[in-house]
Amino acid sequence: MIKVLIVDDHQVVREGLRFVLEQEPDIEVVGEVGDGMAALKAVHDLSPDVVLLDMMMPVLDGMGVLSALRHTEYGPAVVVLTSAPGEEQAIDAVRAGALSYLPKSAAIDRVTDAVRAAATGGSVLDPGVTAVLVGRLRELDGHGPLGRLSAREREVLAELSRGRSNREIARALSLGEQTVKSYVSSILTKLDLKDRTQAAIFGLQQGLVPLGEALQHDE
Repeated sequence: MIKVLIVDDHQVVREGLRFVLEQEPDIEVVGEVGDGMAALKAVHDLSPDVVLLDMMMPVLDGMGVLSALRHTEYGPAVVVLTSAPGEEQAIDAVRAGALSYLPKSAAIDRVTDAVRAAATGGSVLDPGVTAVLVGRLRELDGHGPLGRLSAREREVLAELSRGRSNREIARALSLGEQTVKSYVSSILTKLDLKDRTQAAIFGLQQGLVPLGEALQHDE
């Protein structure tokens, strides 16, 4: 039996997914929550095999959840099911650990296929983003250490290099502070850095921001 946790801030979506998934003999919905922080608690409490994750949520968004799950021992497989557009979002999600990335308009058979695939380590990607995703991942991986970071992580790193606090970064990028904290943790792990000071120096060395901008912030 595949245990599934549904994470979406719209109750109607959660109820619809629960109803459909519970018709499948090999799938059990063990819980549903409406924001990212509640999702992390539910993962801890319920130990699902697969998380069906929306990307656009309050408190902690989908990328924040993915970043946090990379540093937990529970390690559920993640299937992103979202209305968020664009291949950049798909690239960021896959690089952060999502096994599948599907739009909410996907046929229910495709969603259940993705859940079953994720339970065994497999992936199902929306055909509209697959070719672009593969090409962009190859491109990013050729860009040295920065290629390990998602587009959003590079934005956070640039703000770190400007000497900004988590609160200032959250305001500048329209993110929650907890989400920024998760991104910073992920950046340090991916780049094998000890603290945010080393990260800021690395960002300056990589030319993410002009040195003058960091100096102006210190003043």
